[in-house]
Amino acid sequence: MHEAPSGDYGGMDSAPRTLRARLAAARSGFWLVPAAIAAGAVLLALGLSVAELRLGLPTGGFLPSSVAGARSLLSSIITAMISFTALVFSITVVAVQLASSQYSPRVLRTFLQDRTTQTALGTFLATALFAMVVLAALPAGSDTRLPELSLGVAMALVLASSGLFVYYLHHVTTVMRVSHIITAVGAQTRRVIEEHHPVGPAAGPVAPLAPPVQVIGATQPGMVEHVDLDRLATLARRHDCALSVLPAPGDFVVAGQPLITVHPLSAGPSPATVPSAPACVAVSLSVERTLGQDVGFGFRQLTDIAERALSPGINDTTTAVRSVQEMHDLLRRLAGRPGQRLLVDDADGTPRVRARAQDFDGFLAVAVDDVRRAGRDHPRIIRLLDDVLADLRSVALPEHQPAIVGRTVDRQA
Repeated sequence: MHEAPSGDYGGMDSAPRTLRARLAAARSGFWLVPAAIAAGAVLLALGLSVAELRLGLPTGGFLPSSVAGARSLLSSIITAMISFTALVFSITVVAVQLASSQYSPRVLRTFLQDRTTQTALGTFLATALFAMVVLAALPAGSDTRLPELSLGVAMALVLASSGLFVYYLHHVTTVMRVSHIITAVGAQTRRVIEEHHPVGPAAGPVAPLAPPVQVIGATQPGMVEHVDLDRLATLARRHDCALSVLPAPGDFVVAGQPLITVHPLSAGPSPATVPSAPACVAVSLSVERTLGQDVGFGFRQLTDIAERALSPGINDTTTAVRSVQEMHDLLRRLAGRPGQRLLVDDADGTPRVRARAQDFDGFLAVAVDDVRRAGRDHPRIIRLLDDVLADLRSVALPEHQPAIVGRTVDRQA
């Protein structure tokens, strides 16, 4: 039984996603930190204005000024902060363009997730919005009491913004260095390895599932971003069956392609039809790959940098070497750990979810094969890759040895 795909094929914005996937997308987005800082500034300005003008807090003499002087000060702050915001936005756009053309389009997420840039933009917006709210709350008469505490906070925000702007200029020149980009990608990938590839003994073989009785197709195209195993296990228990996710994280699926298969339990009756909507929601699709369960995306970014550096137009062997060295560290960590298993079983051993995971051979294909092909005319790269394979062979678990030895034999042949 094959279920026809349904839903919107036009874009990923309408894709059904779990709450966890939506929260993860919000945390990794560029807008969340600036929006939170700006919203906090508006609330702070409203609170101070109400407290000072209506409750009569004892702040006299904190920042004495006339109404005209206060309006001039706040107007200057607003103008300056809008200019600062435009400048930061312009610098960020230029940095993103340079990184995309010089290194790889896939490293843009590293810039967009940079907290310093987000904090700088949010602080400048917050200062401007704070000044706007205080300006709107200024009394009309020239002989009335001014919100002096609010004016003092506005001045403090200006000083903080000035210092942050100087630090931002230093920071953006640092993050544009290729060594920093490579290190940042490597650090993000290491965190994913520690989370999804724990150290431990190799697990035993997994019993095969019974032939599928239902195939659920993808409702729209996209990259597999995250597989919610717990959600799928709950769905499988509800329908007394086992579910198998066919694509691995990082794979691209087209609309209608088999996404999940439904298997009966060996000792039970044929399961009822599993609805496609809740099953598809558990497999989050995105327009691009992300570092979540997708360790291979880290290797893809580093390999892109190496291939771009080895291209005739750039011919920067040193950058390619640095990328290979970073991938060597990642591969060495994975070589000593058992392969990832995306599965869920009940306490009594009943299989519930089986999902295909990325394997060590796939990581080697990206990190070694692709770079070797691009650097075939660079002896330094070829020697380095041979040394990497020799080192991996000395520390790899038996389950990873065939992938390493096969590439070593091919090279010697």
